Amino acid sequence: MYVPNDKRYDKMVYRRCGKSGLRLPVVSLGLWQNFGAGSSLAACEEMVHTAFDLGITHFDLANNYGNPYNGSAEENFGRILDRGMRAYRDELCISTKAGYEMWPGVYGDRNGSRKYLVASLDQSLKRMGLDYVDIYYHHIADPETPAEETALALDSLCRQGKALYVGISNYSRQQTEEITAIFRELKTPFIINQPSYSMLNRWIEGDRLDSFAEENGIGLAVFSPLCQGLLTDRYLNGVPADSRIGRGATWIGNMLDDSMVEKLRKLNDIAARRGQKLSQMALSWVLANTAVTTVITGASRPQQIIDNVGCIERLDFSPEEMAEINSLIG
Repeated sequence: MYVPNDKRYDKMVYRRCGKSGLRLPVVSLGLWQNFGAGSSLAACEEMVHTAFDLGITHFDLANNYGNPYNGSAEENFGRILDRGMRAYRDELCISTKAGYEMWPGVYGDRNGSRKYLVASLDQSLKRMGLDYVDIYYHHIADPETPAEETALALDSLCRQGKALYVGISNYSRQQTEEITAIFRELKTPFIINQPSYSMLNRWIEGDRLDSFAEENGIGLAVFSPLCQGLLTDRYLNGVPADSRIGRGATWIGNMLDDSMVEKLRKLNDIAARRGQKLSQMALSWVLANTAVTTVITGASRPQQIIDNVGCIERLDFSPEEMAEINSLIG
């Protein structure tokens, strides 16, 4: 039977999510890749246990996560809960999402309708064996569904006790402003937006989504903070065959030209001077944005989780370091 590390809360840093009462670890574990039906359950379980032992309490899922079929990541997470983790349910913040294509037909395609969101959460709860999730996100804005319908559906699920908080993901500043106004009128516990953000993907700054979130008490849970693994030491000397780019399992391969490799090597030099790996510095850099509550990191083995959590040892940057980094990444 799994017994967690009794010192798991000693080092992890926790941040309040916006102006809510919920605190999240600055490093969270996302189960998008490597947790589906094509993965070893024992390996999945070892990574979840490693994360929890390090103070990671936030586990991020979605209805369509899992390979080779949608929902299998939630199913595996439910099995991991059954094998010992369920005893610690009140120490966990479990989030899931719905919005992308999930099942055949007009009710399960990409949308934000009340029918889709309600049905999908019921399915997710069943797969994980839960009475509620801590955060339920609309995964992507749907231009075909009024924002009011999406907001009302999320609000009603909170009132039914199936979700404690609601969030949105992949919403621009303008889309966030629109739905935030509705949530405020409804008094919905809307606390978080989940955008992509990294050293190589700074769109939330140009869009001013980060400033809007901070001004309005909304936390940001950032996904792809390592730009699909590009901001690691894996690609400093070529493309390993077993890497995401080597397997053709990511869309970022075209970014890896000679200019990018040179940029990554220079960033790696800065990280080394800071006593960090490139990946750790990349996470620390994202967390230096005061609008960011947590970075959602993936993993294919426990050591990656250990390395990622190591970023908390150096969350500070000198003005000179920031200037040098910004001169490289633009």
